[in-house]
Amino acid sequence: MVQETRNIQREVLPNGLIILTEEMPHIRSVSIGIWVKTGSRHEDAEINGISHFLEHMVFKGTRTRSAEDIARQIDSIGGNMDAFTAKECICFNVKVLDEHVPIAMDVLSDLVLNPVLAPEDIARERGVILEEIKMDEDNPDYLVHEIFAQNFWKDHPLGKPILGTKETVRRFERDVLLNVYDQRFKAADLIVCAAGSLSHAQFVELATRKFQHLLPTKNGFQETAPKVASRIVMRNKKSLEQVQICVGVPSYPIGHEKRYSSYILNTLLGGGMSSRLFQNIRERQGLVYAIFSDLNPYRDTGCLSIYAGTSRQSAEKVVRSIVKEFAELKRSPVPDEELRRAKDQLKGSLMLSLESSTARMSNLARQEMYFDRFFSLDELIERIEEVTAEDLHQLAQEFFRPELIAVTVLGNLSGLKITREQLAC
Repeated sequence: MVQETRNIQREVLPNGLIILTEEMPHIRSVSIGIWVKTGSRHEDAEINGISHFLEHMVFKGTRTRSAEDIARQIDSIGGNMDAFTAKECICFNVKVLDEHVPIAMDVLSDLVLNPVLAPEDIARERGVILEEIKMDEDNPDYLVHEIFAQNFWKDHPLGKPILGTKETVRRFERDVLLNVYDQRFKAADLIVCAAGSLSHAQFVELATRKFQHLLPTKNGFQETAPKVASRIVMRNKKSLEQVQICVGVPSYPIGHEKRYSSYILNTLLGGGMSSRLFQNIRERQGLVYAIFSDLNPYRDTGCLSIYAGTSRQSAEKVVRSIVKEFAELKRSPVPDEELRRAKDQLKGSLMLSLESSTARMSNLARQEMYFDRFFSLDELIERIEEVTAEDLHQLAQEFFRPELIAVTVLGNLSGLKITREQLAC
């Protein structure tokens, strides 16, 4: 099965800023992203949440545009503008028709390069983000993951919430924001990336005009790898109807050479409706509505976690059933037919995920950030195909050790206990 060759080009400005494009001639849209190579893990504890706050603040107006001007200009060309903050990056992006690339680039670069960060906007936005934090705290499946991360990467910035806490957000003032902005928005820590119906040369010219004046400096952040704490945490919250469960083990960092095995292990364990967790715990035993597993790899660490929502009566049984799946993967090799299915599922979702210009743009930027090179679809498929049942068997032995399993349970627990003995696998 031969894939199209991706037309990817890369240019580095003299100041260190990286420009990436992928031409996709068969569509009319273009997605543009400005990526900052730092996120919430690069924050000191007392300013936890500042990256996310800054991401909100750049939309509040620049030296030449008000917040309303920004929104109107993008709406008037039918564009979609968005931004997000993650643990290791911030991204500002816009998707428009190809003919509107110059306007889109003008607005997007303006808000990233010239935010005003006015004190009255900061005060208003503080209220908005405090409401966002409350909304998330009212969302139990989000909350169980937050509590899990805080304990799994205890006392490390990776374990802290991206939004920050009510205490930290209330303290953000203009001088702190300016300081963080100056530190992070450096030429050598920015990637300007676009995918869709565009010309590489024209886009480079546009981006160069906007960004060439930035000084050639880096932020100089040093990352420290977190130590994992595999704890059992029981958090009582009487108002909840369901018990929320998160079970996780340490897994590989994003660039690990065995990462393809971990993707397949995750897929067959809890990545979809044919997965073992879904079939055994939802379909056969009827204990849950939602259950799935997830891989969260970072630059220097990773976590494979399982989420389930169930009743107080079934909580212990669900944890036991999850651990039983770990034991089963350690005990006997995955049958050929199941391995084939997991590989095909992974390949299919990979191909489908690259259909939109936004996904391509995002994929380009991430590969640049983590690998400094590009993997073609053919290469990824080849690496997935190379994984054997024996590889998965060894991986299960390595990942699923009772002393490495961390559990967080949130809900109306009334005396529910989970012990380390129950995690024997």
